[in-house]
Amino acid sequence: MNADSHRTAIITGAAQGIGKATARRLLRDDFAVVIADLDAEAGRETEAELQVLGDVLFVETDVGSEDGVVRLAAKTVETFGRIDAVVNNAGIGANRPLARLALAEWNRVLATNLTGAFLCAKHTAEHLRVHRGAIVNIASTRALQSEPNTEAYAASKGGIVALTHALAMSLAPEVRVNCVSPGWIDVTPWKKRSNRKAQPLSAADHAQHPAGRVGRPEDVADMVAYLLSFEAAFITGQNFVVDGGMTRKMIYI
Repeated sequence: MNADSHRTAIITGAAQGIGKATARRLLRDDFAVVIADLDAEAGRETEAELQVLGDVLFVETDVGSEDGVVRLAAKTVETFGRIDAVVNNAGIGANRPLARLALAEWNRVLATNLTGAFLCAKHTAEHLRVHRGAIVNIASTRALQSEPNTEAYAASKGGIVALTHALAMSLAPEVRVNCVSPGWIDVTPWKKRSNRKAQPLSAADHAQHPAGRVGRPEDVADMVAYLLSFEAAFITGQNFVVDGGMTRKMIYI
């Protein structure tokens, strides 16, 4: 791995799902990529799989831990010499009835999904400023609408949308900060091998979407890649919904 040979991106939660697809896309865009994930099995598997595409490094990281994020930033700079982009994708849920949602579960979801994004921005900002870099936060359409029993997840994702425009103002003009809110994305093919169970989608699943199909991780990765590109130099503080049109669809029963 050659320091300063590539623009370098940190992607949290990149061992599986949307994060993994984003890592693959950015490697193809000639980024060096740091995969930050708490799942060591998935992280090592993804690192080995993606190394054929370019410079990739797995760093086991709990983004809810400030010490962990500090180590992540330091390891990235030590290995690649720079940080140009951060994709805050790590996220977990705790879907259970409100009366049974423990405070510890609530706090863990907020720590991973929201505080993690704050910590990654805080501890990479000085490097991003030097290279006029960019941050993309991954929120969710759950920031805009909900199903029952999703309070912790919805609150964390709504917080990410607000954190995005706050960071965009604080880090301007050197660092752009945007947000992507995915809808229904089928991540099954992008899970680690030990958890890659087939879950076939039905025609009805696809038909719910005005775009005609359920989303794929690549759909989100493409938007992230654009927002990190030089072509997006005039875009900051925005939330981009990638959901096949579902949040614009009126439903009458």
